[in-house]
Amino acid sequence: MKIGFGCDHTAVELKNILMEHMQAQGYECVDYGSYSPEEKRDYPVSGRLVAEAIRRGEVDKGVLICGTGVGISLAANKVPGIRAGVCSEPYTARLITEHNDCQIVAMGARVVGSELAKMICDSFFSAQFQGGRHAKRLGMIAAIEEDYGYADAPVK
Repeated sequence: MKIGFGCDHTAVELKNILMEHMQAQGYECVDYGSYSPEEKRDYPVSGRLVAEAIRRGEVDKGVLICGTGVGISLAANKVPGIRAGVCSEPYTARLITEHNDCQIVAMGARVVGSELAKMICDSFFSAQFQGGRHAKRLGMIAAIEEDYGYADAPVK
C-alpha cells in the first residue's frame, strides 16, 4: 500500500516519525510536505495535495497532520469523494475505516504525542471497511455531493 503524508509547518517532526514508523512496517510513503518547520505552509495546501493524489490514484490512503487535525481534514474533505476523519485515539481511527471507509486519517501534532500517533496509524491501516449498513450510509453521503453538483468533478 502506498500512503501519502502531508502536514503544515507545525507537524513536520510528527509526520517524519510516522513516515518512518509506517515504512518499517513495509508501507511505501510519499511525502507531500511540509518539509521543514521553517517552511510556513498553510494546512489547506497539504490537505488538498494528499486528497487529490488519492483521487488520481497516486497513493491509496493518506495521513494528514496539522495543529489539531481539524483544519487539514476540512481541506481534504472538500475534494469530491474524499473522506478524512480526525482521530485523537486508536478506537476512532479503526471506526473511521470500518464504518466510514475513510481514505485519510488526520490528527493534531499539538493534541497527540508520537507514540499515540503511531497507535492511531496502526489502527487505521489495520482496519477494513465492513460494508453492509455502513455502505448504505456512504451512499447517502455521496448523494449529498451529487445534490450539490460536485460528486463527478474532474480529478485535478
